[in-house]
Amino acid sequence: MQAISTNSAPDRCQVCAIRHRAVCGALSEAELTRLNAISRQKTYRAGEPILDAEQEVDFFANIVNGAVKLTKILGDGRQQIVGLQFAPDFLGRAYRERSPYFAEAATDLELCIFPKNGFERLLKEIPDLELRLFQDTLNELDAARDWMLLLGRKTASEKVASFLEMIARRVPMIGCSHSHGGEAVTFQLPLSRAEIADYLGLTIETVSRQVGKLKSAGIIRLHATREVSVLDLDRLREIASIDE
Repeated sequence: MQAISTNSAPDRCQVCAIRHRAVCGALSEAELTRLNAISRQKTYRAGEPILDAEQEVDFFANIVNGAVKLTKILGDGRQQIVGLQFAPDFLGRAYRERSPYFAEAATDLELCIFPKNGFERLLKEIPDLELRLFQDTLNELDAARDWMLLLGRKTASEKVASFLEMIARRVPMIGCSHSHGGEAVTFQLPLSRAEIADYLGLTIETVSRQVGKLKSAGIIRLHATREVSVLDLDRLREIASIDE
């Protein structure tokens, strides 16, 4: 069930947690008012579809809270998770007629929706908005190249540690608890063990084994369902071969 917020655009903007990190963070107050005039908020429950692959695109969105799972489906029906997006990521490809992937709410999700035609018109009229979107696109390209390295060269232990480190790093933007000062970082995993295995190119058994090793080493703690606490982020990054 999707719900549209009834708050006014200026009120939403003033309390928006991602305002300064999202594409709209590049805008002046007057420009922000123009963008908000065409925006609306929409919520999705975990597991609800957002976009179908090859669906004609009629909107873009900023992720305000939660996580989005991006999937490609092969001709024989097999599917591959090709990406995860979190707040304040931008969902969708400007100037593209159809969606290249299937997008689904990995967790309960809140989006700030912009209609395609209105948003693309503002891109042409507001250079700072176009530049910010271009910068975000380059960041996404860098992240995709890093993930290619992970899939192609990293070991199973490095892959699982890298995945957990990525979630821990993005926790403040997912709407989960986050502790600083050397304390535990606690979050809900946005994917099941089977989905994590699919995402990392591993088997479920391998993922479970590597998670168990991290637990035994005192680097993470497992709680009920999908809740995880990272107790030593530095050691997790070391195992993941991630430089600061």
